[in-house]
Amino acid sequence: MKEYIEIYNNNKEKIESILEGSIESLKLSNEAENYYQKLFATFPSLEVVYTVDAVSKIQTSANIYSKYNDDSQRDKSRSYLINKLEIKENNFAFTAPYQSATTGTLCVTVSKKEGNKIIFMDFVLEKLLERLGLIEKHIYFSKVIKAFYLIAGFFMMILSTAAIIYGGFDFLKNIFHESLNIDAIFKPVIATTLGLAIFDLAKTILEQEVFFKSYSKDSKIEIKVLTKFLITILIALSIETLMVVFKIAIENYDKMVNALYLMGGISFIITALAVLIFLTRRRAV
Repeated sequence: MKEYIEIYNNNKEKIESILEGSIESLKLSNEAENYYQKLFATFPSLEVVYTVDAVSKIQTSANIYSKYNDDSQRDKSRSYLINKLEIKENNFAFTAPYQSATTGTLCVTVSKKEGNKIIFMDFVLEKLLERLGLIEKHIYFSKVIKAFYLIAGFFMMILSTAAIIYGGFDFLKNIFHESLNIDAIFKPVIATTLGLAIFDLAKTILEQEVFFKSYSKDSKIEIKVLTKFLITILIALSIETLMVVFKIAIENYDKMVNALYLMGGISFIITALAVLIFLTRRRAV
């Protein structure tokens, strides 16, 4: 979610100041692990807490979540984390927003050094911005939208798979019946091309709207997806046009003007697409 990262960067000093003020009075290094469970009531946007020895750089606690503890990370080296920390004079350090490898959420890690211990607290960026009043989000509506995109995306993948299977089945059927002709060759190609176009569109929808694999959700990405989709469709239409030309030339030569109209329409679409690509690249420069 690029917009969340932009909001965080634009309000970075304010957010860090609020978090520092909220955490500063807490003496976390003197508390037992079961105390950290209480932090989730204080910080609803908190996702996980753990402590690391500042000298040995070994994690000394479990990964503590709101409802359970994960002991699998205890005694693991966290040198790669500590080496990247830029601890300020007040003993706090903040990371840039990143995607958690464990949960897949967009997080910001706040670190507080107390003596020989460093307490790491991962905050879910979306919830943090919402709690601070920097974004407004309707939870149930967002879930409905996400579910709709999920269903639509997977349904489109099923349709694309069906189109490809149909093309292959039709081609094999013609081979076995020894009725191989122009139609038998071109139709599977068209079905497969359309299947690939639909699959690529479904993949992009799922990545951008459901799984958030890409956080660069902007106009450039949308133009790129639209261009790629249109090019695939144009390939399918061009193949169809070629097939029509062959059929008319063999069977109905007097209707060749219809093929000309079809070729003219495709040429117009190609010209429009070329203008779109030119204008978007010119604007980017």
